Amino acid sequence: MFFKDREEDTELLERQKDGTQPLLPVTPAQRTFEYVLVAHSPDRDKDQKAQKRNAFIEQLKKKNISVTRIIHENKVFFGLRAPNEMLEDYQYLLKVSDSCNSSAVENAANAQAARIRIMHFIINQTYLNTGENLDELLMKNVFETGFCLHERKKQKQLKEKWAQWSHLFKQQPFSDVKCYFGEKVALYYLWLGWYTQLLVPAAILGVVVFLYGLAFFNTNTLIKEVCNSSIIMCPRCDYNSCQVWRLSDTCAYAKLSHLFDNEGTVAFAMFMAIWATVFLELWKRHRATYVSKWKVYSWSELEEELIMNIVNDPNCRPKQFRHSYLRSALVLILVTLMLMLIIGIAQALVVFRVIATPLLSTGSWEFIRNYANPVAVLIGAVLHYITIQIMTRVNRWVSLKLCELEETNTFAATERSFTVKMFTFQFFTLFSSLFYVAFFLGRINGHPGNYSRIYRWRLEECHPSGCLTDLFIQMAVIMMLKQTLNNIFEFSGPWLKSIMGKKAAKKLERKCGHCYRKACKDERGCVEPCDICKLRDWLRNYHLASTDSFSLFNEFLEMVIQFSFTTIFVAAFPLAPLLALLNNVFEIRLDAIKMVRLERRLVPRKTNDIGVWTKVLEAVGVLAVIANGLVIGITSDFVPRLVYRYRYGPCAKGITDTHCMKGYINDTLSMAFLSDPAVKVGFTENQMMLQNGPKFTSCRYRDYRNPEDYSLTSQFWLVLAVRFAFIILFEHVVVVCKFIVAWFVPDNPTKVKNDNLHDKLERLQQEYQERKRSRSTDV
Repeated sequence: MFFKDREEDTELLERQKDGTQPLLPVTPAQRTFEYVLVAHSPDRDKDQKAQKRNAFIEQLKKKNISVTRIIHENKVFFGLRAPNEMLEDYQYLLKVSDSCNSSAVENAANAQAARIRIMHFIINQTYLNTGENLDELLMKNVFETGFCLHERKKQKQLKEKWAQWSHLFKQQPFSDVKCYFGEKVALYYLWLGWYTQLLVPAAILGVVVFLYGLAFFNTNTLIKEVCNSSIIMCPRCDYNSCQVWRLSDTCAYAKLSHLFDNEGTVAFAMFMAIWATVFLELWKRHRATYVSKWKVYSWSELEEELIMNIVNDPNCRPKQFRHSYLRSALVLILVTLMLMLIIGIAQALVVFRVIATPLLSTGSWEFIRNYANPVAVLIGAVLHYITIQIMTRVNRWVSLKLCELEETNTFAATERSFTVKMFTFQFFTLFSSLFYVAFFLGRINGHPGNYSRIYRWRLEECHPSGCLTDLFIQMAVIMMLKQTLNNIFEFSGPWLKSIMGKKAAKKLERKCGHCYRKACKDERGCVEPCDICKLRDWLRNYHLASTDSFSLFNEFLEMVIQFSFTTIFVAAFPLAPLLALLNNVFEIRLDAIKMVRLERRLVPRKTNDIGVWTKVLEAVGVLAVIANGLVIGITSDFVPRLVYRYRYGPCAKGITDTHCMKGYINDTLSMAFLSDPAVKVGFTENQMMLQNGPKFTSCRYRDYRNPEDYSLTSQFWLVLAVRFAFIILFEHVVVVCKFIVAWFVPDNPTKVKNDNLHDKLERLQQEYQERKRSRSTDV
C-alpha cells in the first residue's frame, strides 16, 4: 500500500528548515483510521473487563472492520478502519433515497468525514451478547475513551484559514468547515456569523440610546429634582439603625436610572422586537442558500438513520415509533416539579436580598450604608451567577434522565427533546430572578403601617427614580460574568490539556523519524507507517480535550441564552447588543481555535438546518415582544411620566414658563405622618431622626396614596389604566410588524428555488436516460 499524496507535519517541518534535526514528512495515518478506542493495559485490567473488551473488538471484526492494536505504557489503543465497501454502500443508498438530489453522494473532499460518521454509528450500534453497547462499556471502564482522528493536512489548512486570532475580522471558510466537521458544525458557525453581523445595527442604535441619556445627564429636570431635593424619605427597614434619609443622597442612582430609562428606550425596545423577527427571516434565507449549495436541501434525518442502519446490518428492522400517554404525563409532571424547584431557588435569592439590604444599612462602612440597596442587588446578582453554574449541571442531568424515560425513537429525536428541556430549565434558572425584579419588585411591598413581609423582613422598595436600574444591574452583572468567565474556563481547560498532549507526542518524534526513513522505499511514496508513527498521531488526539454528541449543543445553548438576554429585557439594558457583539467577535475565533487545535475532532454530522433551535429562537422572539412591552409599561417610569406631562404637570395646567416635568418626583411620593397611629406601628421615634440631625414628624415614600387613610388615589388608577393600554397597543403594533416582516421576506431566495428545480429535473432526466439505455440493451 502506497501514499502518493504525502502530507507534511508543520512542527517537524519547521525544525527541518532550521537544520536542527533532519525530520520527515508525516504519512497520513490519521486518514486511514476513522476511530480509536483506548483502554487500560491488559495487565492492569480484571479478566472480566478484558473479556468484554475482546468480545466487543471481535464483534467489530465480524462487520469487516479492521483493527490495529498498539500497547503504549499503561494504555492499549485500538485503531479502527472501515472497509471501502461501507462507504460505497452508503453512497449508493443515498443516491437511490427519496431525499437525494444531484450531488448528494459524498465527493472526495469529504469522503473521510462520511467514513467517520459511518464508523461512529456502527460502533455505537454494536452490542455484546449481554446487550451492552459502547456507552455502557465506557461507563463500566471496559474502555477508557473513544474518539475520531484529526486529518493533519486539512487541520493545518483550517488553522491557516480560520482558527487564528489574526483572522478575527475575516470571512469564515464555511465550505471547508463543512467538509471537515460536517454540515451541523458548519451551520452553527454560519448562524453565529449571521447573528453577529445583524447585531451591528442593534448595537449602534443601543449606543445611540445610551448616549441620548448621557447627553441630558446634567440638564435633566428629574435628575435636578432628586439632587437638589430636601425631601425626607421613610426608613428602608424596621431596625432603629434604619433611619429616615434625604432623597438627595441618591443623586448618583438617579443619574444612572436616567441612562437606561429615557424616551429613547421605547423606540429601541420596539426596534429590537422587530429586529428579532427580521434576523430569523433573513437567517432562513441565508441558511437556504448554503444548504442548497452543499446539496443537502432535501436531506432527511430519518432516511439518513435508516441508511446507516442498513450499512451496519442489511437485515435490520426499523425501530418502531411509540407514544405512551403515561410516560408523557410523568415527564410533564417531573418537568413541572423541576421548574417549581428552580423558581423556589430564585425566590431564595429574593429572600437573601430582602435580608441583606437592612443588614447592610446597619453596617460600619458609610459607603455601604448609603448604597445598601445597590450593593445588595450587586451581591444578589453574583450569587445568581453562582447558582446558574451549579444548576446548569443539575439541569443537564435531569434533562438526560427525562429523555431516557421518554424512550425516543432516534438519536435526532432524543437530541430535540433534550434541547427543549435543557433550554427551558436554563431559561427559568437565568430569568426567574430577573422577572421578579422587573415585574414584582416594589409593587407588592405595601405601605407604612402595613408593609408586606417575609417572616419579619420587609420586602424591597424601588428607588424614587424607578425600578429599571435594579433590573439593569442584575442583567449587566450576569451577562458580563457569564460571557467573560465562561469563555476563560471554556478555553483554558483544552489549552492546558493540549500542551500535555504535545509533550507526550514529541517523545515519539525521533523514533518515528527513524521508522519513517526505513519505510520509505522510493520517490513514489512510503509504505504504511509503523506503529510508532501511528501511535504518535493517536497520542496527539488522545491528549486533546474530549468531545461528545452534546459538545455543539453547549455552544448553541450559550449563544441562544445570550440572544434571549439581548432581546427579552433589552429595554432595561440598551448596551446588551453591544456586549453581545463584542463577545461574539471573539467567540467565533475562540470556538474555531478550540475545535480545530485544542479538542478532539467532532463526529461530522449531516443536517440542513439548526433543528429545534429555530423554534426556540422564534419562541424567544415572541417572548421578547411581551417582556419588553411589560418592562416599558410596568417597570419603566415612561407611562407615569407621560400621564404627569399631559394630565397633572405644569403644561397640562396651562403654565408655560417652566419645564413640563417639573414637580414629577414630588408628585410620585406619598406622605406618612408619625402622629398617625397606624404609622407608629411601622416607625419608631429614633427611626424618624437623621443621623446626628433633627427629628421629623413625617416622611415620604414612593406610591400614589392618600395621607389620611393610605387608600389609592385616582392618579394611581389612571396610571394603571394607561399602563395596560400602552402594553396592549405596544404588543399589537409590534406583533403586526412581525407578521408583515415574516410575510414580506420569503424563507427561500428565488435562486435557491430555481437551483433545486433544475437539480430535480437533471436527476429525473438522468434516470430517464438510464432507463432508455437499459431498454435498448434488453432489446
